[in-house]
Amino acid sequence: MKLPSFLKGKGLVPSKASLRGPKEATAPAEPKKPAIDFAKIAEDFKTLDPKDPGLWATAPKVVILLGLFSVLVGAAYWLGWNVQFEELTQKESEETKLKDDWLDRKRQAVNLDEHRRQLAEINTGFGELLKQLPNQSEIGDLLVDINKAAQTRGLLVDLFKPGGEATKEFYAEVPITLQLTGNYHDVGAFAGDVAQLPRIVTLNDIDLVGNAKDGSLVMKTTAKTFRYLDEDEMAKRRKTAAPAAKAKQ
Repeated sequence: MKLPSFLKGKGLVPSKASLRGPKEATAPAEPKKPAIDFAKIAEDFKTLDPKDPGLWATAPKVVILLGLFSVLVGAAYWLGWNVQFEELTQKESEETKLKDDWLDRKRQAVNLDEHRRQLAEINTGFGELLKQLPNQSEIGDLLVDINKAAQTRGLLVDLFKPGGEATKEFYAEVPITLQLTGNYHDVGAFAGDVAQLPRIVTLNDIDLVGNAKDGSLVMKTTAKTFRYLDEDEMAKRRKTAAPAAKAKQ
């Protein structure tokens, strides 16, 4: 039987939606599990059976293997690697030193011709200087030349006293104590004449004192000349120097 149409609009007739049951409630979402279950890992460690490692869980196996690996690495470093590292450092420093030596020798080899030329010049210059040193037989003539230079300039030779020789590496030093009296210009000319002698003569410890009475000048000085040692003297010096060097060592 159909109901009247006016009853439908008044809400007196239940609609199809009202005839349905209540909507079912939606279930809440489950919480996300943590990426690492520490409680499970701790339980795995508690239940380890030392007699049957094959049944151990993955986490204990990994931790124990990493621990054993760390112990082995530490033992290897302590027992052998540290010594090898020290040797490696030493070899690296030796390598650096050898490289520097090689570079230095390479530079010398590149400039070898220039070094030879310089050595030849040094030997030539040394030979020329050596010729200016009198030998033992010429010392007397040189002393005479110094005395003549003073007398030629009109100087009064108050003192002319050769001293004892002082032996050096390849030459001997001969001091001469001089006391000369004359005027200022004659003293200066004498110093210039000594400088022009063919042999090496130096004036040292010069002391000039003026004389108020006659205006003269008194010069006290030590003239030094040098002579080279002959082969016999050099051999004797080497024999004497060898025991002294050993005693110092």
